[in-house]
Amino acid sequence: MTDIIDKAAMALSGGLMLLGIVGLGVVEILAGAPYGAAPVTNDAGEIVATPMVDPVLRTGLVLAGLAVLGLYAAYRMMAPAEDRDIDRREMTAD
Repeated sequence: MTDIIDKAAMALSGGLMLLGIVGLGVVEILAGAPYGAAPVTNDAGEIVATPMVDPVLRTGLVLAGLAVLGLYAAYRMMAPAEDRDIDRREMTAD
């Protein structure tokens, strides 16, 4: 059971962060300039260009991935440790 939860937590958190950082970053690059999070203004202060993907969405995806990792860490601290069969052999030093 723990292996399923481990893999699900790692896949979900990794997927959210990968989508927020890499996936939407590639979309921004393909959409063209501006690449920054702030809208581009002219000398009069009018907004002339905005990023295609809202930076709040990207930040939210990354924070959601970190939150899943945090919840998984809390779960691992609270869950009892399993006795795994560890192959230990006593060896003498030469």
